[in-house]
Amino acid sequence: MALQAIAFYLLATVTLVSGFCVVSARNPVHSVLFLILAFFSAAGLFVLLGAEFLAMLLVIVYVGAVAVLFLFVVMMLDVDFAALRQGFATYMPLGAGVAAVLAFEMIAVSSVIATKGAGAAHDSPMASGTELSNAETIGRVLYTDYIYFFQAASLVLLVAMIGAIVLTLRHKPGVRRQIISDQVARTPKTGMTIVSPGSGEGIGE
Repeated sequence: MALQAIAFYLLATVTLVSGFCVVSARNPVHSVLFLILAFFSAAGLFVLLGAEFLAMLLVIVYVGAVAVLFLFVVMMLDVDFAALRQGFATYMPLGAGVAAVLAFEMIAVSSVIATKGAGAAHDSPMASGTELSNAETIGRVLYTDYIYFFQAASLVLLVAMIGAIVLTLRHKPGVRRQIISDQVARTPKTGMTIVSPGSGEGIGE
């Protein structure tokens, strides 16, 4: 039990510190890396709570897809972050208002749960009636009753991935690019030039 408590406090501390570094880091790449660390720590907390499926989902979806996508988009896009920071003061009141609303909602929900409780029916996980694990039980429900929602989510992620590739695909002038069809169709006659320079003469373009 002591080992589990140590693991909980360690993972919780890393999650909180990483979350703070996400919003405080000046470099956006560093922010994404701290976000990945926070996701991994939160997945460890889910494992300690016995929710292995949620931990696996957090790592595969958020770390393996969303966070890595953000990282590559931030690294590949030529974004002028100095110009983006110039409008920070302009949007500060709106951001503060949204943050205040979110804080009020979190405090209200926490107070309701603290006074009325979460309900006796949900104090413990649902029994599956079989010897299936937590991940297998949730997986059977999600991938049978809600399979179409997962397919829709996969299409959204596919569109996001294609959008990121299109944003980073830029044709710059003066950059030589491969033309695969021309390379495959090349023959020795079109790909080589045989010259016979004389003595003391060089080969030019």
